[in-house]
Amino acid sequence: MAIDPIIKADKLSRIYVMDSTSVVGITNIDLDIAAGEIVVLKGESGSGKSTLLSLLAALDRPTGGNLNVAGYNIQNSSEDRLTRFRREVVGMVFQNFNLLPTLTVNENVMLPGLLAGRDNRLIKNKANQLLQWLGLSNRATHFPGQLSGGEMQRTAIARALINDPAIVLADEPTGNLDSRNSRIVMDLFQEITGNGKRTLIIATHSSIADQIATMRLYLKDGALDHNKDLSIGKRL
Repeated sequence: MAIDPIIKADKLSRIYVMDSTSVVGITNIDLDIAAGEIVVLKGESGSGKSTLLSLLAALDRPTGGNLNVAGYNIQNSSEDRLTRFRREVVGMVFQNFNLLPTLTVNENVMLPGLLAGRDNRLIKNKANQLLQWLGLSNRATHFPGQLSGGEMQRTAIARALINDPAIVLADEPTGNLDSRNSRIVMDLFQEITGNGKRTLIIATHSSIADQIATMRLYLKDGALDHNKDLSIGKRL
């Protein structure tokens, strides 16, 4: 029996209009990603990687084509439905960590769960479990400014996982890390997929994610570059 992809894009486009000028973010992307894939998204700066991640996270809407993610129609869903999608279906990990400086590690991790309306006690227990797994229990009451880069990114990973999302999107997650911490993050990413139970998409310039990828996509000038080796749909 055929299994529907967790991410399906048909002629997906995002064009930005500024005054009388149109700027292509991405254009005519056709894409099927099965649940459990570890996708490495590559391309030069300005190729459209961040635009595509923003659409997959429902932080932006397409201007053309169709995008369905985990049963949600991104272009046609209401704002309330997309808010639910962002809180429950996807977790985000950013290059600059995006931790709130006035909240402790524990509070940063718990925040998405509380915003989703989940039980405070259950979210607190889940946060403690994640911090223990990530070796951050002794940092739970510290603030982001008191952490190393590797500790901040591990905190961001815990925050992305607090609502047990089906999809994790990572935008240059090792861009501000040294080689040792970059390898640690990659090992964690491989582990959080849970043997195919979670889909992971990593946008990166680095080759460090290649070792864990099950699928690679290359973007050039906003479009998929099918001339690259190991492009869409080809398994490693």
